[in-house]
Amino acid sequence: MISILLLGYGNVGQHLHRAMQGVTGVTVQQIYNRSFVENIETPQTQKLSDITEADVYIIAVPDDVIGDFSAKLPFRNKLVVHTSGGAHMEVLSNANRRGVFYPLQTFSKNTEVNFSTIPICVEAENKDDLKLLKKLGSSISKNVTEISSEEREQLHVAAVFINNFTNHLYHIAETISAKNKMEFDLLKPLIAETAKKIETLSPSQAQTGPAKRNDTKTIEKHLKLLEGSVYRELYEKLTESIKKSESFDTT
Repeated sequence: MISILLLGYGNVGQHLHRAMQGVTGVTVQQIYNRSFVENIETPQTQKLSDITEADVYIIAVPDDVIGDFSAKLPFRNKLVVHTSGGAHMEVLSNANRRGVFYPLQTFSKNTEVNFSTIPICVEAENKDDLKLLKKLGSSISKNVTEISSEEREQLHVAAVFINNFTNHLYHIAETISAKNKMEFDLLKPLIAETAKKIETLSPSQAQTGPAKRNDTKTIEKHLKLLEGSVYRELYEKLTESIKKSESFDTT
């Protein structure tokens, strides 16, 4: 039985807790959070001094406080991991054995996810801890991969482009639609088909649109429609980026 102690109960902590509940061979025996969490049966504490013994201590707090938080833990030589994509393993205090347990997915509080399909990226300072993290990851996911901090940081950059930046583009499209009294729902089938293409095509193969075709008339028309908009410059930069990518791909 692998005993887990969750340190933090934000989006990632909540989803890990749900994923690990009822899993054979894994038990979340305590949750530490600054405030009391309602409607969960797992024992809780709001005091670091009351933390119990566990095989793995999973820190699920914002990236910028991981280091300071790990230094406050009242024990030594335990396996402490963080769940961040962008933070190096060495941000953790060296008072304990360090590792990473990074689920590569976007999490929202009220949105269910299928953890079995989520890649779990693991790293540890020693082989035994790495083996334990792989076993833990395999209990909730079919895709567990050992990735170094340097690789994971690059992967996180790529993930920001795919998720955060893309979602911001959705927001821009929603804003343009609303401004012109059109339903954003009209664009949802396009969103779904664009994502579906990547299952069988590379992104370069799936690329379409006026920049791909070098359709200057359409591009100029769009820029005119965006005259005075804060999004005009972004349209220009993305168009230029696509053109450069196409030029690079064909040389």
